[in-house]
Amino acid sequence: MSARIIDGKSIAASMRARVGAEVARLPAPPGLAVVLVGEDPASAVYVRNKGTATREAGMRSIEHRLPADASQAALLALVARLNADDEVDGILVQLPLPRHVDAQAVIAAIDPAKDVDGFHVVNAGLLATGGDALVPCTPRGCMALLREAGTRLAGAEAVVIGRSNIVGKPVAQLLLAADCTVTLAHSRSRDLPAICRRADIVVAAVGRPEMVRGGWIRPGATVIDVGINRIGTADGRHRLVGDVAFDEAAEVAGAITPVPGGVGPMTIACLLENTLVAARRRRGWKE
Repeated sequence: MSARIIDGKSIAASMRARVGAEVARLPAPPGLAVVLVGEDPASAVYVRNKGTATREAGMRSIEHRLPADASQAALLALVARLNADDEVDGILVQLPLPRHVDAQAVIAAIDPAKDVDGFHVVNAGLLATGGDALVPCTPRGCMALLREAGTRLAGAEAVVIGRSNIVGKPVAQLLLAADCTVTLAHSRSRDLPAICRRADIVVAAVGRPEMVRGGWIRPGATVIDVGINRIGTADGRHRLVGDVAFDEAAEVAGAITPVPGGVGPMTIACLLENTLVAARRRRGWKE
């Protein structure tokens, strides 16, 4: 293995400590409201981890749990109450939602100033036009990892694999704002390996286990693996892998994020940072 491992756990811990120190200097603790609909096990774990991290940072953690059969009207009414609650600075509705609920309608109902997930069309539009947006947490975390790794961004050729509104599109916008030359690729791009091989930076966010092979990576490139996929093992157990074939890519890349322990921890750290930013903007607190 020749690549330097980008330690997301360590970087995220530093970010969380910094946010906690800044929160301690505020006139009042910011409040983060998280809404969970149903009992999806993975979502329940995420919500629990977010609550723990929020409290550790000195913020108020407010959790609302609705049954899986809760109506869309009930969820929208809860969002409206949180929008009107001056003690709530950030609102996060945990995805995915049950099939009978229109996730886009729920996201659109969140006050953009409290949209700490950065999914509202107002924040998406501000990001696309260079405005002062609340940036989606995972893309924000990807950029922090690139900077902490010492990756030279200005003038770099970056390839983002995946075009989702949650990761692919916003991380492409952030890379463009950092003066990279950006290609937004996806599973239907022609000759995807050749597209990747010309990149100084590869961000893989396509949701396919180990799709990006070592032979796709340009020697010395920085690889950010956003994927988290659970696959079976020969002994009947499971393990987590990313969208990149880690062992192969690590032989070629200059720096690479592991899975787990890379991008994942950064998402919660950036959620806390977004909540701090939202609180300061809403309440007129200076940095």
